Amino acid sequence: MVSRVGGVVSEDFRKQMLGYGLTTAQILYRMPDHPSLLQTYVWQNYDMFPKFPALKDFLAFWQEKLDGPLHSVTVAHSKLIKPAELRAVDGVFRLH
Repeated sequence: MVSRVGGVVSEDFRKQMLGYGLTTAQILYRMPDHPSLLQTYVWQNYDMFPKFPALKDFLAFWQEKLDGPLHSVTVAHSKLIKPAELRAVDGVFRLH
């Protein structure tokens, strides 16, 4: 996270204001020396739902540069800045 002093906001906050949300991917891949074994890797970054361009770039890098072939990817995504949750109030109580 890039944080600056003096009123300038961090890059992460700027991304959130542009609609990015926190994306977490659990990546299962096969061990290069032992293909019958699976290893897990957790990737987390700010990304845009539903196309996930940052995750797709990371997975393309993985397939091009790393030896462990991908088995599966499970993705979770949450917008950290979202509209306030409101609910109706059925009554008003006064305390003296």
